[in-house]
Amino acid sequence: MKKYKIRSFSKINLSLRVLSRQNDGYHNINSIITFCNLHDVISIYKINGSNDKVSFSGRFKKGINEKSNTITKLLYLLRKKNFLKKQAFKINIQKNIPHGAGLGGGSSNAADLLNFFNKNMYLKLNNSELNKIANQIGFDVPISLEKKNTLLIGKKGKMLKLNQKFRLNIVIVYPNIVCSTKKIYSKNKKYTQPMSQTYFYKKKLVDFLKSEKNDLEKIVTGLYPRVRKIINFIKFQHGCYFSRITGSGSACIGMFSNTKSAVFTKKLIKLKFPKYWCIVSKTI
Repeated sequence: MKKYKIRSFSKINLSLRVLSRQNDGYHNINSIITFCNLHDVISIYKINGSNDKVSFSGRFKKGINEKSNTITKLLYLLRKKNFLKKQAFKINIQKNIPHGAGLGGGSSNAADLLNFFNKNMYLKLNNSELNKIANQIGFDVPISLEKKNTLLIGKKGKMLKLNQKFRLNIVIVYPNIVCSTKKIYSKNKKYTQPMSQTYFYKKKLVDFLKSEKNDLEKIVTGLYPRVRKIINFIKFQHGCYFSRITGSGSACIGMFSNTKSAVFTKKLIKLKFPKYWCIVSKTI
């Protein structure tokens, strides 16, 4: 039985502005998004039969609904559109990315699997068709189709892919909290003006990001005070440019000037918060 393996990389929101709420319940946001080398591993097997088998393994498999998730939604859509004919798959996702942390693991999994099917099952879907399917699964899925630095500009998911590499050292701390994206956004009642794209392109990346924030952070830290404690602890470590949550939380991120400072901070975090998961990562 032939086996395929895919590395599915994590998303990081370096900044996030909530601009408005759409009629469909989604929000228009400004966000600078990057991807880091923290990744899930997707194993895919072609099997006989008519039913797909989807399973999860790894440290962060707990809490994922095996019957309804981004992978089962993708398979349902592709079969509904008659793209996967007479072939079933056994798919396992080794979850190294925390669930409900704002790190986009589920969205990245679906995007990478969609790209895999398009290439290996010869679906011949163009970018527009891929985006249309991805949009039906979740807001972050189209963003993850191409793992490039991305600027969301707030017009119903419109995005600009950036060619430059960011080369950032990141400390990621997961405080064992599953944040519901829907719940966090529903509690947001304040809206921000769009960021200036001209200002973004003229400023050095780190200087620009220092002046930015995540509009959802007050909501998350209000619900979960321990998140604020982690952010503040990271913020005052040597070599830290800034710290905040990513996405709708609960993962806390710190951007560091060098790997040595990031690794030392990880050691301090493990002493200060021994029950929390923490890694040092780099942008890809």
